[in-house]
Amino acid sequence: MATNKFAIAARAGSTRTGRWAGQERTRHVLLRDDLGQLTLRRLRPWHRVLARSAAARLDRELAAGTSPETSAGLAARAMQLTSTKVRRELATSVQRILAAAGEPPAAMLAPAAAVRPARIPLIGARISQSAVPLAHLADCLAAPGPIPVQGVAMISRLLADGTGPLYYEACGDDLGDIIENAAQALSR
Repeated sequence: MATNKFAIAARAGSTRTGRWAGQERTRHVLLRDDLGQLTLRRLRPWHRVLARSAAARLDRELAAGTSPETSAGLAARAMQLTSTKVRRELATSVQRILAAAGEPPAAMLAPAAAVRPARIPLIGARISQSAVPLAHLADCLAAPGPIPVQGVAMISRLLADGTGPLYYEACGDDLGDIIENAAQALSR
């Protein structure tokens, strides 16, 4: 089931609990129950912890098109990925990779991206060939407003996969195809 680009923003709500200032907000998400109906569920703190600890697996599932409404863990990870903070971090990582591969810095390159070098070797020739579409992905991530979680998960996987086409010469995956698929997912 495809999730439109407003799905996570519309489904993630929060309410104040308690009377004391500084208490954490309670988040609610829509999840599918056993009958396939969407029901409002409370997102517990351990769901967010699980989402961080199982990020690679959850990103793989979200990138493959699994709906975030399938489980609380997927919903929590989708909320993390589509947050402004994580999207900016991913965009900065893409820009840092472009800078490390010798590409001219983008207009919106963050100062932190220009200062810190890449920590693992990059396949510069591959990255140079895909520099324009990679810069477009960074722009999409940094743009305001909601975007589809599937595209963000695809980019997260691309950046985190040390055996992928950005970092590993013998990788058989086509970087151009991965970028194109992520761009299509972001534009849905």
